[in-house]
Amino acid sequence: MNASPTPLSALRADLDAVETIVRSAGTSFYHGMRVLPPDRRHAMYAIYAFCRIVDDIADEEGSLQEKRSGLAARRRNIAQLYHGETEGPVTRVLALAVERFKLRQDDFIAVIDGMETDAETVVVAPPMAELDLYCDRVASAVGRLSVRAFGDSSPAADDVAHALGRALQLTNILRDIKEDADRGRIYLPAEYLREAGVPADPVAILTAPGLSVVCDRLAVLAHRYFREAADAMDRCDPTAMKPARLMGATYDAILTVLERRGWNRLEERVSLPKWRKLWLACRYGLF
Repeated sequence: MNASPTPLSALRADLDAVETIVRSAGTSFYHGMRVLPPDRRHAMYAIYAFCRIVDDIADEEGSLQEKRSGLAARRRNIAQLYHGETEGPVTRVLALAVERFKLRQDDFIAVIDGMETDAETVVVAPPMAELDLYCDRVASAVGRLSVRAFGDSSPAADDVAHALGRALQLTNILRDIKEDADRGRIYLPAEYLREAGVPADPVAILTAPGLSVVCDRLAVLAHRYFREAADAMDRCDPTAMKPARLMGATYDAILTVLERRGWNRLEERVSLPKWRKLWLACRYGLF
């Protein structure tokens, strides 16, 4: 009697290793992706595991040379993957996902480029053009990989990734202002700070009178991207867009909670209660 086929026809040990990386990250992503069909679910696990690995290289303790070396190794892994060579469980499962869902090499490289920015540069008030490029690399590129795994590779799906990735990342930036400042970083755009009279200083920014003006302005931009993403989703396969709609609705709700809290209590961490997450999941048809 033949054994049951595995997702993506991957080795069970490789699937288990990748899933362990995702589950051990302690993120709601793991449970959210479990509603996908097996092939698509494990493709998303592999994409997440790859992103987690390169993010850890950029963020964890270590010399700049060690981080450069680690990211360069991941660049080689991706290049080799597209030439039929794999190394380790993550790249072996990714190779199968690439073949099945036509994931693009440039999007993996863009993610590494974004992590390289975090590894090599102490980001302090980037110009808007640089911030937009950063958002594209660390968020929209992941979105371009994800929509293909979800089941839509149309130009409209890329439009979803473009807008939703930026909306999510801007929301993260607004949520993490104090945490980033404590690390000596400011991801708020230089133009907004300058026009509001806010110093581009990680210490002074937290009590600057004009900070709320900057944050409100960036929140307006994030809301615009959420609307653009929703419009693009209407031109896509509705089943494939269910996970994207849930992510958009969840982060849009987080942004609204941030705005209600205000920008003078940055030490108060914002999240959604479990009942709200469950309600959103039910509303967007994931349960």
